[in-house]
Amino acid sequence: MGRFTLFTAFLLSTNAHAARWIGETRVEDGINYQCNCYSDNACWPTNREWDSFNKTLNGALQLAIPAAASCHYKFENYTFNTYDAAKCADVTEKSGNGIEGGDEQWPTDHPIAQLWPFMSNNTCPPTEDPSTPCTRGFMGHYVVLARKKEHVKAGVDFAREHNLRLIIRNTGHDFIFKDVKFIKEYTGPGNWRGTAVTVGAGIQGRELYRHAFAQSPKQVVVGGECPTVGWAGGYLQGGGHGPLSGIYGMGSDNVLSFDAITAKGKYVTASSKENPDLFWALKGGGPSSFAVVTSVTAKTFPEVPTAGVTININSTHTNDTALFNKGLHIFHNQANHLSNLGMFVYFEQGPGPGRLKIAPIATVEPLFTQLNNTKVPYDTHFRASPTFFEFYIDMFEDESPSPNSIIGGRLFTQRDMAETSQAISDALIFAATTGINVGHIVNPGHGAPTVDNAIHPSWRNASSFVITNVLMSGTEPWSTKKEKELFNTNVIGRAMRDAAPHGASYVNEGDLYEPHWQDAYWGANYPRLCDVRRKWDPEGVFYAQTTPGTEKWSVIDYGRKLCRKI
Repeated sequence: MGRFTLFTAFLLSTNAHAARWIGETRVEDGINYQCNCYSDNACWPTNREWDSFNKTLNGALQLAIPAAASCHYKFENYTFNTYDAAKCADVTEKSGNGIEGGDEQWPTDHPIAQLWPFMSNNTCPPTEDPSTPCTRGFMGHYVVLARKKEHVKAGVDFAREHNLRLIIRNTGHDFIFKDVKFIKEYTGPGNWRGTAVTVGAGIQGRELYRHAFAQSPKQVVVGGECPTVGWAGGYLQGGGHGPLSGIYGMGSDNVLSFDAITAKGKYVTASSKENPDLFWALKGGGPSSFAVVTSVTAKTFPEVPTAGVTININSTHTNDTALFNKGLHIFHNQANHLSNLGMFVYFEQGPGPGRLKIAPIATVEPLFTQLNNTKVPYDTHFRASPTFFEFYIDMFEDESPSPNSIIGGRLFTQRDMAETSQAISDALIFAATTGINVGHIVNPGHGAPTVDNAIHPSWRNASSFVITNVLMSGTEPWSTKKEKELFNTNVIGRAMRDAAPHGASYVNEGDLYEPHWQDAYWGANYPRLCDVRRKWDPEGVFYAQTTPGTEKWSVIDYGRKLCRKI
């Protein structure tokens, strides 16, 4: 295959179309395509060109080898032996099985390992049989271990000039792009005179929470629930919801400026004063679309005491499916009430009677009353902490890496919950028959002034956002994967859309095959986003599926090649 990866910032896939470097032309399903350059094409850079590029990077270019290659004698057609029993044991232990075990942090610190190997086609898994094949699947061919912004620029330039697909990987290892500087009195653009923080693109959510907590006085930032989310990259560029969104809005609402590298390799600052159109688009207009962000400056807020309660309804309490489903409806029907109080509720729902785990950061007495009146059994655990950070560490556990599922999702608005709450509950129950729903009751438009950014306007009237999962083993053939993707979109997804006709979807946690994705992800903002994309990336250097201006691009040849329709 022919891709290379920058290991530094946020998840970003880029490509370029340069007249000088023409990839193969091919026809698939009756459509003519012009593809990027790949390793089986004559336009692929020569060894001398790769060596020269590596010198530009001070030796930061490496062959991209999957972590689990250490469990195999051979990697693709290379002649060297990759087997190492000790390393294989370490990879096997840390990768987990998708349900329990493993180290969630480990894949994010590896140059090309993924939390969800299913998305890379899972072609080099850990194994006890080292004679089994190991290939890179959808992973890059080379990786740039970018240690400074000049390395990022060099990678963008090399990909553009050679018509390569470039994948810029989220987060960083060790101290790469992890600079954090807190500002006690912000005086820059953005109509803000409080505290702020400037963050390198390699910082993850929990790291930033920890840095903020260490300040004097202690501070908080708007971030996600998952500890390994790359805060400065795809999280903000997709919008960014989280536990504090009901009070302070989306993560992107709180951004004051970006430092970035454009598709033409230029260093720019984007703020309300400089390049305001790019600034607007980077705040929720889609990851991997407008520029490579190297750092972000955003608002911070004072720490506050935080309390909440965990509620469990599962098979230890009832095997009565109807009663379990009634409990789900009672709970989810509280979404408008809870979100309008600025509360955040995280919940997981499996097949009933199975489990419904609810973790709200607030008091929910009306919910208890209704559950008691209908005799739905449950148990609770109250928690209170002097700060949000301590509550967050206590409440949210790490998750096992290596899950294999196809995801979708739906944002339910206040109007949807008021008019069709029973249909929404029924859709959630149906979706959980094939996997686990991960939900969030949150209203980012409740507690903070409305900010002009690119997120879907429906977020300002949100009540609940739920991610659906069609579970897979990870070993299915290509044909089965495509069947499950269609089922996810046309059956599970349709049930969610039909139940909430006024809702929307969220690009960071949504279906890659979402019908009418332009409207589902950005609504009325989409035409303006396309205008910004044409201005800042006229050649189509950046790419991620279902992001603005990518209608002419497709990943074909069993997911291996990025090509433009001609």
